[in-house]
Amino acid sequence: MGADSSIWPMSVARGDINSIRIGERTNIQDGSILHVTHDGPYKPGGSPLIIGNDVTVGHHVTLHACTVEDLCLIGMGSIILDDAVIRHGAMLGAGSLVNPGKEIEGGYLWLGRPARRVRELSDREKAYLEYSARHYVKLKDRHKAS
Repeated sequence: MGADSSIWPMSVARGDINSIRIGERTNIQDGSILHVTHDGPYKPGGSPLIIGNDVTVGHHVTLHACTVEDLCLIGMGSIILDDAVIRHGAMLGAGSLVNPGKEIEGGYLWLGRPARRVRELSDREKAYLEYSARHYVKLKDRHKAS
């Protein structure tokens, strides 16, 4: 887990059968589940979970053996499945489902089950991606100090 990152209460990071990497200034909010895929006949080598820097993972998100690149926001209650890739600067709306192997293009808002590209992010939304990550660093520091 990278510097200034945080995992909040009731979250589970289960890297028992493959690896989990969490970058710097990334926050995993309450009740989220992080898991991986094992090496076996249906998935030789298995799949790790890779989360980049400055990522906000909302409450009750499931990330399963996927990749989330830097500066993304994963909305509350979303599910991202095996080998999906969330590209740099993407915003995934609350309750979205990203199917196995799907690539989510950065710079856009994605919503739905399955997730579909809705529109380009505004400059304000792009700035919020970084703000959210920095805000959770401050919350983590305040929590540690109390």
